Amino acid sequence: MNDDATSKLLEDFVKVAKLAGVPISLSEIKVEQLPAPHSRPPSLPVGKLAVYVFMYGGRCLKVGKAGAKSTARYCSQHYGLNAQSTLAKSLIKSQARLGLTGLDESNIGNWICQNTNRINVLVPSKSGVALLSLLESFIQCRLNPEFEGFESQKTPTENNFNPRAPIPRSDAPKLK
Repeated sequence: MNDDATSKLLEDFVKVAKLAGVPISLSEIKVEQLPAPHSRPPSLPVGKLAVYVFMYGGRCLKVGKAGAKSTARYCSQHYGLNAQSTLAKSLIKSQARLGLTGLDESNIGNWICQNTNRINVLVPSKSGVALLSLLESFIQCRLNPEFEGFESQKTPTENNFNPRAPIPRSDAPKLK
C-alpha cells in the first residue's frame, strides 16, 4: 500500500470515527511503513494501540490489532506457530493457493520478514478499544485480507472475489 493509498484510507477513517462518536484527528495517528525485508517490532510503543497489516505482492494477507495486553501478538506471534491463529500458520496451510512452495516451521518467520511489507497504524491508548476495533474493521473492509475470520463463516463472494475491488485480488498490481 503506497503513501497516497494510506493517506486516503486514514482520511476516510477519521470521517468514519467522527460519525461513530469516537473522533480522532489525523495528527494523532502515526503510520510506520516497514517494507520487505522488515524486522519484527521489538515492542508496542508505550501509550499506543496498534492495527498492523501484512502485505504481499499487492495482496493484504492479514489485519490485526494490539493493545497494552497483547504485545506478543503485535511483536512476534504472527511470525511463528505457537499461538492459536497466526499469519505463519495461514501461509503454510494456504501456500499452494498463493503460488508459494517450501514454507514450513523452520523458515516461515524469516520468509514473512523477507517477503512481506508490514504497516503499523498507531493511535494513542487514550483513544480506547472502541476506536481501535473500528480502525481494524475499517481497514479489513478496505483491504479485504486473505486471512481473516474462519473459512466456514465466509460467503462464497469473500472466498473468491472482492466486489469492491475493480479487479480480483489475484490479479492485483504488485507493490512497489
